[in-house]
Amino acid sequence: MLFGDKLAGSWGLLSLFTPGVVVPVLQFFNSPAGRVARVVLGLVLIVVGVSLGGWWWLLALLGLLPLAAGLFNFCTLAPLFGMPLSGRRFQEASRNRRRR
Repeated sequence: MLFGDKLAGSWGLLSLFTPGVVVPVLQFFNSPAGRVARVVLGLVLIVVGVSLGGWWWLLALLGLLPLAAGLFNFCTLAPLFGMPLSGRRFQEASRNRRRR
């Protein structure tokens, strides 16, 4: 079991917010277009942070998170809403929820 999955189980109250707006947003982030969007967002944050220098380097470091999430297919927000961290497992869970 991944850390994010344990976190989602212990924060079960947040899964109450899953119906409605959150699930379509998470489904987009875990789609191929969403993965590309995360990679682009990460690259933009890195370029802006490096270009501006100074304390803006922190923005470049922050950009590593969406870049890695897009490249390695995981969603950092999904565990907060009771969904798996892994993109593949998220898509399987989404399909199972739609069948019910």
